Amino acid sequence: MLDHEYTTKEIFQNNFFHDWRKEMTSEEQEIIKDLDKCDFGEIHKYFVDKNEARKALPKEEKQKLKEEADKIQEEYGYCILDGHREKIGNFKTEPPGLFRGRGEHPKMGMLKKRIMPEDVIINCSKDSKIPEPPEGHKWKEVRFDNTVTWLASWTENIQNTLKYIMLNPSSKLKGEKDWQKYEVARRLKDVVHTIRAQYRKDWKSKEIKKRQRAVALYFIDKLALRAGNEKEEGETADTVGCCSLRVEHIQLHPQLDGQEHVVEFDFLGKDSIRYYNKVSVEKPVFKNLQLFMKNKDPSDDLFEHLNTTFLNKHLQDLMDGLTAKVFRTYNASITLQEQLKVLTNPEDNVAGKLLSYNRANRAVAILCNHQRSIPKTFARSMQVLQEKIDAKKKQVEEAQEEVKKAEDEFKDTKEAKAEVNVEKKKKLLKRLEEQLARMNIQATDKEENKQIALGTSKLNYLDPRITVAWCKKFGIPIEKVYNKTQREKFAWAIDMAGEDFEF
Repeated sequence: MLDHEYTTKEIFQNNFFHDWRKEMTSEEQEIIKDLDKCDFGEIHKYFVDKNEARKALPKEEKQKLKEEADKIQEEYGYCILDGHREKIGNFKTEPPGLFRGRGEHPKMGMLKKRIMPEDVIINCSKDSKIPEPPEGHKWKEVRFDNTVTWLASWTENIQNTLKYIMLNPSSKLKGEKDWQKYEVARRLKDVVHTIRAQYRKDWKSKEIKKRQRAVALYFIDKLALRAGNEKEEGETADTVGCCSLRVEHIQLHPQLDGQEHVVEFDFLGKDSIRYYNKVSVEKPVFKNLQLFMKNKDPSDDLFEHLNTTFLNKHLQDLMDGLTAKVFRTYNASITLQEQLKVLTNPEDNVAGKLLSYNRANRAVAILCNHQRSIPKTFARSMQVLQEKIDAKKKQVEEAQEEVKKAEDEFKDTKEAKAEVNVEKKKKLLKRLEEQLARMNIQATDKEENKQIALGTSKLNYLDPRITVAWCKKFGIPIEKVYNKTQREKFAWAIDMAGEDFEF
């Protein structure tokens, strides 16, 4: 990990040294007292060299390694569920290493211990062949619990959280769960107007608790904010969601940039990704926020009478199965569907339609705040693409001259051979122009996407049936939008959705 900036952080170094000293013998503890005097260069070089050597292996050796990995996959990567052979998602435990966490995690640098068979609970059916533990070891426990979907679990030592071995996203069980998730979000469509009317009414409630719930719900609905679950203090980085916002996370502007009642949000959301947004809100919301912030310190809770349990119980009363998370799925899917209607031009070629699809997906990613840092290789890959575009432009110009030359020749001679030559040159020019147009679209897409992560919403928030219906309607091959893994995960939607599907 020496190449990573994590290792330069003081908290990382302190946590690492503290955990490392616990692993040392008493003699080593006497000698090794200062991390700054330690040189890990040789160990680092050993692993870098090993990595390079693996990359440089001849094709036959690489093939041999692949066959060995396939053999392991074949033995450990499948289970039998309800008589069907199903693929397992992650059948390997993580090796020991140093914990990183997301953002400024207080436990970064701590030692992740090796998982031993004695840590692992196996879950399978009574009549199945129970997996053998490695020689000389035994499992912590073997369970026969058919009410859960995990096959094995253990507790990791740093956050003391449970880790699970689960089925692959392409499995029937996961597919059904996925389908149910989107069906709940579709049901919300029928009652969302009633819910909105209710929280508007609650903005004027005599109970402050109801008012806070109503304003939080407005944010969850309008801005697709996460609800924000309560966490152990000091256990994780200082990230918040809607219910756990503090006074310091928002600023109120009666007027800003020509808009009224503007709320300026600035906080760290899930995975320590910054949420920064300036939103013009309805006047009662603004007035309520002024009231909630009155006589409070910056570190005080904005919604001190609210937690996710209270909020979700209220939502459950409004609609069976409704939680704050469903709003994100609903708003993301509706946004995709509406944007696709607005942006898709039936006259466009496939590349043009795909650009429209990515722009619709991008609108969702922005709504859900799915950001990423600009890839380190971005500038270089853009430069390479630009060089290709310039070269293609040159080819187009040359082809245009060739067409003109051929047309002049035909004018002079009126020979059939010359006419055939004109058509041939025009065909080539058309092909080159299409290639150039495709490259230009690719460059636009790349530039617009550099800080937006499209994958998260595509995999978790967008009803895949909307995408499948769009592909079928406009004759776009599904594989242009979903890669192989995604097609496996969404096989249920590909089978189910016709081109007239409406979310």
